Amino acid sequence: MAKVGVILSGCGVYDGSEIHESVLILLALDRAGVEAVCMAPDIEQMHVVDHLTGNVVSGEKRNVLVESARIARGKIRDIGTVKASEIDALIFPGGFGAAKNLCNFAVKGSDCTVDPEVARLVREIVAAKKPLAAVCIAPALISKVLGDDKIAHKLTIGTDEETARALEKMGSKHVSCPVREFVIDKENKLVSTPAYMLAGRISEAAEGIEKTVKALLEML
Repeated sequence: MAKVGVILSGCGVYDGSEIHESVLILLALDRAGVEAVCMAPDIEQMHVVDHLTGNVVSGEKRNVLVESARIARGKIRDIGTVKASEIDALIFPGGFGAAKNLCNFAVKGSDCTVDPEVARLVREIVAAKKPLAAVCIAPALISKVLGDDKIAHKLTIGTDEETARALEKMGSKHVSCPVREFVIDKENKLVSTPAYMLAGRISEAAEGIEKTVKALLEML
């Protein structure tokens, strides 16, 4: 059975992984007969957001790995213990956690840095020529890692011009993409889809994510 790593960034769209996107990815992988290997960095979240009000909760702290375990139903690993040799492909759900916890793109934009263990695993996957997929805002961290390594690549975050410019500044070729579709970089085995960067309904996000997972698995 093929194994696909799923890198989570917490639990909840405003400060962690986007839950709909994460579950849709896990469902698509399971329906394809693939084992999902959930993982997250064992680090503190940038901050905690009250998802009812959208406000930052002052003084509260949460751990990214512990929060991600909610989505993984407890079956999750510290990304620092995972090697590319253990998995056949890698996929990132979106959510602000991808831009706040896995990297700091939400604060620094194109001057962002990526969590060292996340960057390590991305580089190992790319070096091993294994497929990699990124959903929603997660392509931003892929852009940073590949851009720093001077690897020419293309991806999408949808149609937002300001975010696209930031990704291009980091070294990406951005391709505008509708919510129900995906962009594939066959040379680098890289797939990306906008999901909730554009989606107004879960069904819209689902269609793009299902196509992205299918394209990812076709490159195994």
